[in-house]
Amino acid sequence: MFRIMVLKELKAILLSPKFPATFAVCAGLMLLSVFIGVREYKAAVGQYETARQLVDQELRAQSSWMGANGQAYRRPDVMQIFVTGTNNDIGRFSRISTFQPAKLQNSPYSDDPIFAVFRSVDFAFIVQIVLSLFAILFSYDAINGEREHGTLQLTFSNPVPRVQYLAAKFVGTWLGLVGPLVIPVLLSILYVMVSRVPLETVHWLKLGVLLGVSLLFFTCIVSFGLLFSTVTRRSNVSFLVSLVTWIAAVLIIPRVGAMVAGQMIYVPSVAETEGQRDAYEKQQWEQHMADMSQRWKERNAPTEGMSKSEREAFRDAHLAEWMEQDDAARKAMQKAIEQHGQKLNEDLRNRKAEQERAGLMLARFSPASAYQLAVMNLAGTDIGLKSRYEDAIQTFRRTFNDFTALKQKETGNSGGIRITVDSDKGFSFSAPREKGVIDVSELPQFAPPVRTFAEAVLPTVVDVGIMVLYTVLALAGAMIVFLRYDVR
Repeated sequence: MFRIMVLKELKAILLSPKFPATFAVCAGLMLLSVFIGVREYKAAVGQYETARQLVDQELRAQSSWMGANGQAYRRPDVMQIFVTGTNNDIGRFSRISTFQPAKLQNSPYSDDPIFAVFRSVDFAFIVQIVLSLFAILFSYDAINGEREHGTLQLTFSNPVPRVQYLAAKFVGTWLGLVGPLVIPVLLSILYVMVSRVPLETVHWLKLGVLLGVSLLFFTCIVSFGLLFSTVTRRSNVSFLVSLVTWIAAVLIIPRVGAMVAGQMIYVPSVAETEGQRDAYEKQQWEQHMADMSQRWKERNAPTEGMSKSEREAFRDAHLAEWMEQDDAARKAMQKAIEQHGQKLNEDLRNRKAEQERAGLMLARFSPASAYQLAVMNLAGTDIGLKSRYEDAIQTFRRTFNDFTALKQKETGNSGGIRITVDSDKGFSFSAPREKGVIDVSELPQFAPPVRTFAEAVLPTVVDVGIMVLYTVLALAGAMIVFLRYDVR
């Protein structure tokens, strides 16, 4: 009996006049999204490789280690084809220098603002928006629609268990919607393989979990459609309730959660943080220049009354020592500036993390938000992507600067400017003699942060648990209501 009822529901969905249209839309969107995603990924890989070559050429053209400033680029990830997430919102590279902190800049959306307006259509978007809406369209009248047509009363004129009937409705609806969609999903994956996109084992594992989480979210939406169909007596009412709930879950709750968290927890703006950093840096440089001027006055004090040749001999004898002292003072000043900037960044990041936790906690009242957060974590395009890269770039920046400082000391070619103070001529500036093109073959290379499969899956446990909980509650609620449902 159960099998017959499942087949009946499955046949009703497949022969429905609205099924071909919904299937064609979903299949077309999936194939189109993967096609565009593959093209954008290959373009990003090409830009990434070209940019790295240009940086290498610029470094090889430098004549001193003082001017050896590099750039660290964010490497494209295959999973961005399926889940764009924050990939296009954050910067693509960061400059590596002694004076500038590590910070990603020049996001794809900053170069092409029109795409920031309309965003991207990826697999996650299709499941979250399109498929969830279609799931409601096919499940909102699963029970009350049968009652309105009189078939529900006719069915229960026979000894049919209500639990079995509701389970058959759920399974038949699920199979009728999920089964045909397997074809465009397989075609999309096949296109990615034919396009020679490098899919490693970890990518296949993530892709498998991504499809599983998508099916779970789809199951959750079907469960709610079945619940609304049993709670209401008329199909038009259940459709209205389902549509309002869908709008709230997909469009309103996630945004309201972020807005409430923004009002609850204050986070200083980037401009405010940059202003504090610039003000402190300016103060330190002014103090450094004043201290250096005072030191040179004290150093020239013993030369009072000496002849010109004696003054020059005195300065030549102590010049190396003085330059080392000035260089040490400059490095100490720069270290203080960097530590202050790191403190500001750490405070900003901690406040942002607290605000994000609050916003995500509120947004998770919606299963749509839980699904989006889960797939973004799986794909590695979550909101933590920017922090992971900036932490890796900051570590690389320290390694890079330490290496160039060591090379400057070894070669004696700092690329700086020598300052000489004379009572007759005043200040005079001279650049050290160039010693040829630097050898960058030993320069440290930036290693992008790598997330293992376990690190990608672990953050999704909470979101998957929320979707499972919503699904169980919806099915349990539908079962409880239907056991007392008046079939007349």
